[in-house]
Amino acid sequence: MYDDAGTGPLAVYAHGGFVSQAVERRMDLFDWAPVLRAGRRLVRYDARAHGRSTGRPVDEDYTYASLADDLLSLLDHLGAAEPVDAIGASMGCGTCLHAAVRAPDRFSRLVLLLPPTAWATREGYARANRAAADTIEREGAGDWLAARGAPHRPVVVADVPEFPPTPPEPILPSVLRGLARSDLPPPATLATLGCPALILTWVDDPGHPVSTAAALADCLPEAELHLSRTRADVRTWGLRIADFVTGPRPRHGP
Repeated sequence: MYDDAGTGPLAVYAHGGFVSQAVERRMDLFDWAPVLRAGRRLVRYDARAHGRSTGRPVDEDYTYASLADDLLSLLDHLGAAEPVDAIGASMGCGTCLHAAVRAPDRFSRLVLLLPPTAWATREGYARANRAAADTIEREGAGDWLAARGAPHRPVVVADVPEFPPTPPEPILPSVLRGLARSDLPPPATLATLGCPALILTWVDDPGHPVSTAAALADCLPEAELHLSRTRADVRTWGLRIADFVTGPRPRHGP
């Protein structure tokens, strides 16, 4: 399921894990109005098993590679004949990068919000996800959520409301295991991408470390990195994205 707003060249947004478009609206984290005012058609969709989208308890369905298949299928459904701008947050960042390395000619620009822990730092996250999936199957999601206590929250979003995961409890272990089996594409593969990238992240977030964002900026051929340290600066992301996607249209090919 997706929301379709605005007119003009197409931009598609993939959200982070465990949330949905409705939850993100209630969190009031990202401001999409500047993108719409800039003359973009913005399609924001609920990932498989998240929010209004259905899913099944199959681990493989929730790897970044499978979620990239869903994104490319959505572009087919939307009739996207020209390269599009892809925007992805956390899990959605992984989705967009896997889709872009698989079908680079389908993407004009990439906006990568909160790149997730990757490569050398990924195993700790994966281990925690596998343990959480086991706990939910044994004891239920309620006990798992209660056992998590008060997780570390970056100062820049300390006032943002928290919400329970949107995937249904019978599917949640598969989502966790699918993400545990995921990683960003290898740096050498990302180095082959020719489309410009804007990377936006914030400080003090172990699940979205600055080290991943910096490594992405280093390996992508044409990347700009912006680091936010305050909530007010995060509120500028919509304007930054609008300025980026309305810049000169990149050329594909030699």
